[in-house]
Amino acid sequence: MRGAVPRLSLALLVAESGARLCAIIHYLVRGQLGWFGLTIACLVPGYAAQLLSILWFRADGHAPGCWLLALHLLQLGLWKRVGIPSRCGPCRYWDVLRAAGTDGGAGEALAQLGDVCVLRLLEALLQTLPHLLLQAYVVVAVDPAGFIPGVSAGLSLLSLAWALVSYSHFTFLLKPGHLSPPAAVVLCLLLWRTGMLGTRVLALVLFARLYSFWVFAVAGVHWLLMSFWLVAQQTDIVAQPCCWRLFNCLLGAVYIFCYINVRPGPSKTRVAVFYAVST
Repeated sequence: MRGAVPRLSLALLVAESGARLCAIIHYLVRGQLGWFGLTIACLVPGYAAQLLSILWFRADGHAPGCWLLALHLLQLGLWKRVGIPSRCGPCRYWDVLRAAGTDGGAGEALAQLGDVCVLRLLEALLQTLPHLLLQAYVVVAVDPAGFIPGVSAGLSLLSLAWALVSYSHFTFLLKPGHLSPPAAVVLCLLLWRTGMLGTRVLALVLFARLYSFWVFAVAGVHWLLMSFWLVAQQTDIVAQPCCWRLFNCLLGAVYIFCYINVRPGPSKTRVAVFYAVST
């Protein structure tokens, strides 16, 4: 199961990127320059993850060359080097697969898998989620018969859900014994994440179609509630005060769509509060 996670992550990443490229070409060929520009704009937040990838690459003692910078400009940095500072140095999806297949590389594979999951989750939240919202709105409100935007939205939804599941899978492996959850558990997590994200995205899109810009007011109120709730929990995942406030604000925006556990220990109460406020 450990080797299957990076394989599926890579396959979904390739499929999502291909569908996004097809959507861009689709809008350009049909002369829909407005949707073309907005689809291109959804790529811009993803450069934050690429920048972090370069910074973490340098933190590991590897000076980024022209080839590496070019890959990150093309938003292919995750395929080359993903991660948080670790002892493993530069790693790729291929390195994760190779380490997972060796008998003595369990620790290395776990560290590299964590690199993949953390940075991929960040990229999915910054880039895949806005693209999903945009394409879902196009399908629901503009072009219900649009096949390419629909496929792109569906693959983005699946890719985002899997990014959350792979992160949860990694947290399972961090527990004593490094026990990998059964495939049935991973499938249930994927169905849960896909259903939760899909219904929330659909609700926001339908609300935007009916009430236009009032959707930002609703989302803003939800964001404020979630941000204040996170501050009240005193999450200590970030030490610096300014970064701590920024982290809570960003996570509050993520909580409009899904729940991510950032505190150790049982989370049943926090999940119950999240659903009580969000429903």
